[in-house]
Amino acid sequence: MVPPRILIGYRFPQRRWQAHCPNCGAPVEFASAASASAVCSYCRSTLLREGDALRKIGTTSEVFEDYSPLQLGAAGRYAGTGFVVVGRLQMSYADGGWNDWHILFDAGADRPPRSGWLAEDNGRFVISFEAPLDERAPDPATLRPGGLQMLAGSAWQVASIEDATIAAVEGELPHPPHLATSFPVVDLRNTADEVATLEYSDPAQPTWSVGRAVVLADLKLTGLREDSGATLKSRSLPCPNCGAALEPALGTTQSIVCGQCKSVVDVSKGAGADLTAYRQNTGGEPQIPLGTTGLLAIAGGTPQPWQVVGYLERCDIPESSEDEQTFWREYLLFSRMEGFAFLVDTEDGWSVVRPITGAPSNARAKAVTYQDKDFKHKWTYTAKVTYVLGEFYWRVKREERALVRDYEWRNGTRLELLSSEQAGNEVTWSHGRALDAAEVRRFSALPEDRMPALRRDVSSGMDQGKLLRNIIIGIFVIAVLFALLRACSKDDCDRYKDTYGESSAEYQQCKRSSRGSGVGYVGSSGGSYGGYSSGGGGHK
Repeated sequence: MVPPRILIGYRFPQRRWQAHCPNCGAPVEFASAASASAVCSYCRSTLLREGDALRKIGTTSEVFEDYSPLQLGAAGRYAGTGFVVVGRLQMSYADGGWNDWHILFDAGADRPPRSGWLAEDNGRFVISFEAPLDERAPDPATLRPGGLQMLAGSAWQVASIEDATIAAVEGELPHPPHLATSFPVVDLRNTADEVATLEYSDPAQPTWSVGRAVVLADLKLTGLREDSGATLKSRSLPCPNCGAALEPALGTTQSIVCGQCKSVVDVSKGAGADLTAYRQNTGGEPQIPLGTTGLLAIAGGTPQPWQVVGYLERCDIPESSEDEQTFWREYLLFSRMEGFAFLVDTEDGWSVVRPITGAPSNARAKAVTYQDKDFKHKWTYTAKVTYVLGEFYWRVKREERALVRDYEWRNGTRLELLSSEQAGNEVTWSHGRALDAAEVRRFSALPEDRMPALRRDVSSGMDQGKLLRNIIIGIFVIAVLFALLRACSKDDCDRYKDTYGESSAEYQQCKRSSRGSGVGYVGSSGGSYGGYSSGGGGHK
């Protein structure tokens, strides 16, 4: 139940309207007389407004505690106009859930009040508005992730297709909610950095909305949850495998790795829910420790403070035994003001990227255009997660796989990177830039003697010395493979030992992967440029 005091002191856009719940008799107050539906905060009845009366159309479940900083009654400003949070849809789908917050904007002297949505989007937030769709909405069964679709006069890329259910409702809504039924939700993105959603709760008339990404700090929000700075650590969340205490530091955490037994635990349902987990083989310690904080500029400009909250080890899956397998590491970074980003460590060097709201133009097969820059295709491969530590804003699955396409753009010494990752019914795009080892060291404040392990600067193209060296290595690898094939044995990762040293992250990661999967190195598809996200696209 939302305490009435939460709503006191906020300016609402028009005259409030009140009636009594037909189920329990409690007062039900509407911030907007135009709202079509509300939930009684006492008996959880879902109520439909019919003139000056309310009719019960169902009962909603209690919302589960997800530690969002938002709540009913929170107020802010967007595009110069004030708004108030008046309702929430808590959505669920097979791999998790998300919140759609109903916001009501102030009315002006020459404009009526406007209803909108503040929704979660890949670790960030989007404000969107419903709009009429003049043409007929496409059949969701005909859509495919990454495909193009013309709607409302624009070309959109399909970002995700999920069958979702309204798990719980609170406050007031512009439409009556369709409870206890599953329906498709399609998210789309375009080259103007816009996000659109087609919701098929009413198949005869799907809801169309369009919006843009926002930073919560820019909305000048007030009335946020008093415990928004609190974390799950105040709750009892024992590891289901070993019983050790789990203490997530972020309210957005969906998965956390047990510090004692290294099990990956799903905490997306919050305190009190049954926790599911899977065990993983012991991996290595990251070069940059979890909890490290420092200043970093993601796309250039003014550096912002970031903290390392998660760590992933990944590898590609070679298409044949003649290909060389590549290993790399990704550090999940968090900023209270900016959201999430990824610091990526490959054998070619370092880069920093973050998921983008829009999508590039893919008019050409071997290049895509983003921010008026032509990015050339470099690699396509399937990537697999082999080991994780820390916390993640998506639900981490065992050996999660994604189809990755990497692109790059160079101007002099500046190298920008673009990557798409498709996992299941979702495509996520990430954009960022290459870093040199010195910048990584400044961010992480590692001692000078750690520089040799960090000094691998990303390079597009290949100089003659490197070409000759790779030819020699290639001849050596062929000879070794021939000998191994004759001996009917597998490679033992000696290439990484010879190239990077026995204590290198590449060699140790290869050895761990070999023990876990029975394979050594067998191929090269490059290393990932993109950040990893398995629960992010659209409003998930």
